[in-house]
Amino acid sequence: MKEPLAYRMSPRSIEEYEGQEHILAEGKLLYRMIKADRFSSVIFFGPPGTGKTSLARLIANVTKANFVKINAVSSGIAEIKRIVAETQDYLLNPTGKTLLFIDEIHRFNKAQQDALLPHVEDGTIILIGATTENPFFEVNKAIISRSTVFQLYPLNNDNIKNIVNKAISDKERGYGALNVTIEDDALDFIADASGGDARIALNALELAVLSSPASADAESINITLETMSECVQKKALKFDKSGEAHYDNISAFIKSMRGSDPDAAVFYLARALESGEDINFLARRIVICASEDVGTANPTALLVAQAAASAVRMIGMPEARILLSQAAITVATSPKSNASYMAINKAMSDVTSKNTGEVPFHLRNSVASGMSELGYGKGYKYAHDYPGHVVKQQFLPDEMVGTTYYHPCGNGAEKKIIDYLNWKTLQEESGEQ
Repeated sequence: MKEPLAYRMSPRSIEEYEGQEHILAEGKLLYRMIKADRFSSVIFFGPPGTGKTSLARLIANVTKANFVKINAVSSGIAEIKRIVAETQDYLLNPTGKTLLFIDEIHRFNKAQQDALLPHVEDGTIILIGATTENPFFEVNKAIISRSTVFQLYPLNNDNIKNIVNKAISDKERGYGALNVTIEDDALDFIADASGGDARIALNALELAVLSSPASADAESINITLETMSECVQKKALKFDKSGEAHYDNISAFIKSMRGSDPDAAVFYLARALESGEDINFLARRIVICASEDVGTANPTALLVAQAAASAVRMIGMPEARILLSQAAITVATSPKSNASYMAINKAMSDVTSKNTGEVPFHLRNSVASGMSELGYGKGYKYAHDYPGHVVKQQFLPDEMVGTTYYHPCGNGAEKKIIDYLNWKTLQEESGEQ
């Protein structure tokens, strides 16, 4: 057989399909559409190897309608026009409709998607799109609104094991005629190492079978853990640095630091690093979190994060992973306060939406020639001339007097800040100036 094992083992019916029970279990919408051969436009999106193309092949096997498959990488507007013309030719297609499967539909540019839209809208083309990217970001919103979007998830280990065992036992498409056996630990390994990607698992199995010598009696092939480990050199990652999961992983990384979970923070950091994420980007996110979520509860966290960001640029990988880990753990294990973040947000909102008045004259710059004669700086009290280096005077403009922006929550170092602010108020009220 010249086709790869992963292609040959594509399911021919819903019953052979593994995983995605949330859309393919009996009674679910997609299950009913396939069983009834009544399709409207759909888009499948999810990580590689989760069954998007297999679903399209399954639909092609069961539908009585005209079915055409193209790949967005190698197709363009001319091909879309040709398919539409053939669909509208009654002699070629009496139904006047075509189920058009577009693999990697996110690679169609705006003009190509716009060329497709009117034919999807009038029902000439029933679209079946597949993409590893979030279609709500990558596909024309008008096409999305005329389609049902189905999200596919990485397969679990049991799904992968079932797929591998089917390939081993299938005499027509797999290795059933070769008397292949796989040891339990080898099967567990490939299920875990494939990262929920059936294609990776089947490719590894194919390589293991083709590269394994037959037994002494030439009647069986046994796949061991050592053999399978050689066929899968590195555990498959479930995302790349440019896809939707990139944003999900970074979001989880930040929220883990904010949520004071150092183990989760290091885990998501490791995933990002293994995917090839830019170490400077990761360092910037840690610096932001150190200020936004830790802030004045532990001012040292920002210093650690900033030092790590500087050192990362100087050192690079692989050692940069250590610096990033230290900074992420420092932020995750620090007491949290977003008081400074909330303070600047509220202040900027006031500045842009209110009449905030003018800087009081006693605070204005009186150094420039002639300014003191205009009253600039007049009445300013130099704090260091007063007990405790504190003096009662107005700092906000008249229109903003009484406004409070900074509300320390009392975590970590903010306990001392609250104590200092309370002491300062007492000093001012005591009149000992």
